[in-house]
Amino acid sequence: MKGTYCLIISMKKSEKLNIGHLHQDYKFRKGYYVYIGSAMNSLVARINRHLSDDKKMHWHIDYLLESEHSEIRDVIFNVSDKKIECDLASAIAENGDGIPKFGCSDCSCSSHLIYFKGKRDAVNSVKSAYDNLDMKYHNLNYFKKELMKNKIKNS
Repeated sequence: MKGTYCLIISMKKSEKLNIGHLHQDYKFRKGYYVYIGSAMNSLVARINRHLSDDKKMHWHIDYLLESEHSEIRDVIFNVSDKKIECDLASAIAENGDGIPKFGCSDCSCSSHLIYFKGKRDAVNSVKSAYDNLDMKYHNLNYFKKELMKNKIKNS
């Protein structure tokens, strides 16, 4: 299953973090961040990896998620062979503040991590972006329910 996903991340306290591969310190404000990514091999594996606490640091987002002050609060995703990650990031950035060069080392986007003060604004921006791209989307509860159905089915 392939697709694009948006991690809705809460940052409970402002914190300066060094983002490994960027070799740069970033000041993350208290609030909410939307990270936009794609998984053109296994969407389930990618989302599970982000939700896991036990992982090797690889992507920019891993360094933010490693912080004790950050937490994934929701995942909004679509299932599709279309790679819409950059279009989605651009649309979401219209409503929030992009974190320069974050999560976009393999494209020409300015950012794939967008800051919002509140969760509602972050979630509404993501849903609106999917709607504007005419893409059906699901959230984390749906993901967990489908995952459990598949585990039971495959047992």
